[in-house]
Amino acid sequence: MKKIIVIPLDERPCNYYFNQYMTKGMPYEVMAPPMEYMGNKKTPGNINKLIEWLTKESKDADGLVIALDTILYGGIVPSRLHHDTKNELIKRINVLKEIKKNNPKVLIYGYQLLMRNPKYSSSEEEPDYYETHGREIHLYGVYEHKKDLGIITEEETKDFERIKKILPIEYLEDYVNRRNINGEINDDFLNLVSEEVIDFAIIPQDDSSPYGFTALDQIKTRKMIEDKNLEFKVYMYPGADEVTNTLLSRMILNFENKKPTVYLKYSSVGDGQIIPLYEDRYLAETIKYQVLAAGGIIIDDFKNADLVLLVNTPPEKMREAGSINIRTIEYDSFRTLVEFVEFADYCINFINKPVIIGDVAYANGGDIHLFKLLKQKNLLYKVSAYAGWNTSSNTLGTAIPQGIFSWLYPNRKEIIEFLALRYVEDIGYCSIVRSRIAKTLVKPNHYFLLDGKQGLVVQQIKKELEMFIKDNLVLKNIKPEIKKIYSPWNRMFETGLEVKIK
Repeated sequence: MKKIIVIPLDERPCNYYFNQYMTKGMPYEVMAPPMEYMGNKKTPGNINKLIEWLTKESKDADGLVIALDTILYGGIVPSRLHHDTKNELIKRINVLKEIKKNNPKVLIYGYQLLMRNPKYSSSEEEPDYYETHGREIHLYGVYEHKKDLGIITEEETKDFERIKKILPIEYLEDYVNRRNINGEINDDFLNLVSEEVIDFAIIPQDDSSPYGFTALDQIKTRKMIEDKNLEFKVYMYPGADEVTNTLLSRMILNFENKKPTVYLKYSSVGDGQIIPLYEDRYLAETIKYQVLAAGGIIIDDFKNADLVLLVNTPPEKMREAGSINIRTIEYDSFRTLVEFVEFADYCINFINKPVIIGDVAYANGGDIHLFKLLKQKNLLYKVSAYAGWNTSSNTLGTAIPQGIFSWLYPNRKEIIEFLALRYVEDIGYCSIVRSRIAKTLVKPNHYFLLDGKQGLVVQQIKKELEMFIKDNLVLKNIKPEIKKIYSPWNRMFETGLEVKIK
């Protein structure tokens, strides 16, 4: 049994547990550091303990999948808040050289984010001053970028001057200095790929946009990738919380010496010609990278494809799952979900071809109508993979590896359990229960501060999800049960779940 070490991006289930859930029952030992070494939202993990654990466990490991932001800064959110020096960070990243020296045969796949630049004012996951000046910091980067390109409008120029007057210089300097240091470490990360310390890498873009600080970082990083001839060893595309799954899929396929072929079909005439919320490019282009990064290849030959990837997409502009009950002609008439589900049924029940469903019709939740049709066709537990949470890249980077693992090692009970988890979380919680419970919160509870990670609000969430399970997910021989529920960051945005099949 091969041993794979995972250093997750943070302590939330999507980063810490999903990769373990997906690979359970396969002939691989997937190990993560003890949870007590991980951080807690803005509190960084114990970096020294994490590096010590990684160094020890990697001596006899076959592969490492590493979120560099965790061993550098203590997690994804701490990467936006730290005041570490360049020398401190260089020392941490060079641990990978020592690991490779001690175990030359170990396969190292790593990823390091381009720091995001949200367009809204909120300090929930950013420095405190982002609460009052986040929007202005974002626009400062956008206008600076457009000015350099010579495309800034007269109205934007006036607004740029307004922002310069009201944005405290110490806030801007703190933000830009941290971005610069992180960017320099990104360069060192690429150097480790050039030196073949890291065998494959992804530079994901969290909450990206076409202009601004993150877009400028992307241009600089892309040039460095091209100058070093690393285009086949370093991918750069939108994403964050799903990348461990993607790299784990690629690594296991490498060990298995397999490259699955994937036939792609969309639910609407829009195909992939939309730019998803929180991303910077056409969906179709991101899907190419998502499949490649996971170790597969898209082909047009349906008959000979190993897997079918069905992508449920809006025909035009993507909307939030919170607006899912507002019916529109775009969602109702410009796509044909009935044909989409009939095609899934044909693949599964008539020609025995595995089906992956990437449900990206909405941001931050799955499509209730699609779920309803899958249920009517009795396909919920027959598809190889389903996901529909957060951003489109989070969804695709969950569903595609899930489908590949199901293809490699089918007929595992864990496949059904992970499917049930996705329906409970992506449909039950994200698209139904979350907004319903959020409307009932009374002070001191609010969306971003509950009465504890397993408090009364979480218990109410559990009750409603158990009703969702009872009404939608119980079959004669399949009865999902919530074995564990908590709020990882003590807020409504996400929930932590463990679902088992009785």
